Parts: sequence; structure tokens; C-alpha cells
Amino acid sequence: MQGSTGGITRCFRNPDPRLHPFERTREYQRALVAVKMEKIFAKPFVAALSGHLDSVKCMAIARHPGAPLISGSCDGELRLWNMQNLEAGTVVTHAHEGFVRDVTVSPSGKHAISCGDDKTAKLWEVKPQEYTLGKAPQNTYHAASIANSIDHHWTRPVFATAGDTVDVWDYNRSSPLSSFEWGCERVIVSRFNPAEPALLGSTAVDRSIGLYDLRGNSAIRKVILKMRSNGLCWNPMAPLNFTVANEDCNLYTFDMRKLSTVLQSHEDHVMAVLAVNYSPTGEELVSASYDATIRLWSPHWRRSRDVYHTKRMQRVMCCHFTPDSRFVVTGSEDTNIRLWKAKSDQKLGAMTEREKHATAYREALKEKFGRLPEIRRIKKHIHVPKMIKSLTDKRRVMREARDRKETNRIKHSKPGKIVKTARKKRAIIKELE
Repeated sequence: MQGSTGGITRCFRNPDPRLHPFERTREYQRALVAVKMEKIFAKPFVAALSGHLDSVKCMAIARHPGAPLISGSCDGELRLWNMQNLEAGTVVTHAHEGFVRDVTVSPSGKHAISCGDDKTAKLWEVKPQEYTLGKAPQNTYHAASIANSIDHHWTRPVFATAGDTVDVWDYNRSSPLSSFEWGCERVIVSRFNPAEPALLGSTAVDRSIGLYDLRGNSAIRKVILKMRSNGLCWNPMAPLNFTVANEDCNLYTFDMRKLSTVLQSHEDHVMAVLAVNYSPTGEELVSASYDATIRLWSPHWRRSRDVYHTKRMQRVMCCHFTPDSRFVVTGSEDTNIRLWKAKSDQKLGAMTEREKHATAYREALKEKFGRLPEIRRIKKHIHVPKMIKSLTDKRRVMREARDRKETNRIKHSKPGKIVKTARKKRAIIKELE
């Protein structure tokens, strides 16, 4: 032993496997202990922010650390929250008449734009350093219909609203720059692509997902699913991909270059999924559901990594990652905004170098032995409410019966008469161009 670096004593070791015949056995035991410790120390709930008097309908936060959170409720109220101290800032009581349908923040965090049932979109001044919101709007934009959603461009002073049409607005103009309509009664949500400045994605009540090009003032492509989608979010690190939250309890990740098939379906919710949002790193996404739970996913996995719920939490209307990807913020019908850890067993506060090395070592062991049966069983086991458990079992029985029926029909029919539908195409009806 010689010296020390970072508080850890340096130890020179011969890695020859002949000198360590039981190394894999020891590592497996350590991985087993690590995955058990993860379950023991899993305490995801951090805090509840109370203050709203009605259901929290929407929320937004700028894309830089330390930015305040802005939330809108069903009684027309806007609230700004200091996420550093977990306390309320400015309150605008009558920001809109009726519901605040959606709210978005500019990339700099200096402006917020909200839309409501009064057919208006309002521009508000935000002072991020002082955690204050202007009491009166800087500008008001009048639309022809009630806007269901609003989204800010990733780089320009431009925002888009979705109602009977998809309208694109400039800060300094009272009328929309362009308006899109593609044979549907109402658009539910629209979102700008993070990399392609002229691309816009949307979902509509006719169960369609549409892509629009601002340069040609036209729609590009459209795909119709079996049920409608309530939310859409682009992956910020892989901007060709986006995920939609569907009424059939699932989420679907698409590649915009090929909408005829699904890249991945995410299938653990038991009721309609109401909202979806990616982390700034693009490695995880969070979904909020009518079943009063939120789930964390990898974009490449079919099953959720974790599920969060409390006894008092009701239907979750919106969800968002914090800019550092360490926390998740949700708003529900019980008027509360809740803050959760993105990783349920992570330690809050400062960590020593020894703790950081130990944590990284445990994570590496869990990844190395994650496919072994005992570790996989412990890691997959999650306690959920009785209602969620019973509905999950019921959905599994229905899915198995449906697959068995399709197999029997193919087996007792003429060869080629019935073609088995691929799993990734079952939710899609047709693609339009």
C-alpha cells in the first residue's frame, strides 16, 4: 500500500484470474446485496407543494438549472414556484377565465406563455433570479378557438397553439404566422422538434398523429392509431424519435421517418395515459396516468423501471423532469404538486468520494448481473395498490386470450388467409401522406 488519492488508499492488485478463483461468486453476492439495498432505501417522495385550490392542469419549467416552475390550475390561476427552497412565489389569481389549458416557458426562462378557455394566449414576464412573475400580461393573443396546448420554439421567439387548428405565433404579431388543418375536428397537443426548427408534431381527436412543416405551410405525414393520444414529447437527444401517451393505457415511441411501425411500446399502465415527458438527457421518460400513478421508463424498454404512487394522490394530469434530470415534478387532481426522486434510492445532499465510488461500483454490479433470475426477480418486484394489481392481472389474462384466439384462427384457416399482425403494428390502423 502506498499513499492515497481522494480519501481512498491505493492498493496494487494482480488481476490474474488464476489468483482469484471465486471472484465472480463474490461479485454476484455483492450484486445481490446491492439490489436488495436499492429496495430497502427506495424512498422516492421528496415533498408536496400545496397552494392551488383546484386541479393542477399543466406545468412548465425552463431548460436551465435553477429555473422556477410555473403551474396552471383549473380555476384559471397561475403560480410560480421556487424549486430551490420548495416554496411558492408569485400568484396570478385570474390569469384566464376557466381552465388554464397549458403553459410553456421560453428557453431563456424570461417569458412564460399560457392559454385558457377564454380563447386567448398571454405572454408573461418572468424574473428567474427573483422568482417573480408579472402580475399583468405583456401581450395577449386572441385565437379563433380554445387552445388545448401551447409550446414554445426551442430557439426562436415563436410559439404554437393547438385547438381547432394548429397556429404558429410570433411575439410581436397579433395574428398567427401560419395555420394548419388536416381534416380533423380538434387538435389535442402540438410540440416543436428540438433539432429541426421548422418541424411540428401533433395529435388529434381523430386518433391521428401528424407532422407539419412550417416552411411549406403544409402537413407532411399522418398516421392513425386505434385510440387517440393525449400527449406527445420529442426525445431531446434523439430528435428523430418521439413518444405519445395513448388512451389504450400504453405509450408508443415512433421514428418520424417510418410511422408505419412502432419502435417500442410501453405497456404497464392500467388506465389512459394523460401526459409524457422526456428527461433532458433523453435516457428516460416519465408518464402520468388516469390510474393515479406515474411511471419511469427507458425509451428502449417495454416495461417500466419504477412506479410512484401515494394514498392521497388522485389522477395525475401533468409531469415534468427538472433540468438536472434528478427529480420529477407531477401535478394531480388533488390540487398538489409533488416532487419525486428520478432514482428512488439516491441520496440527497453531499456525498464523499468513498460513497461515490461505492455507489458506482454497486450500479456496475447490478448492470453486470441484472439478467440472472434472482436479481431480476428482486429488481422487478414493486408494491402497487390493490386496484392496480388486479387490473394488471386482468389485462394480462385478456392479452393472453387474445393471442391464443389469433393463433387458433391461423391454425384452423387456410394457409395465408389470416396473417398474424406484428406486435409493433397492432396499434396502427393506416398511414397517410
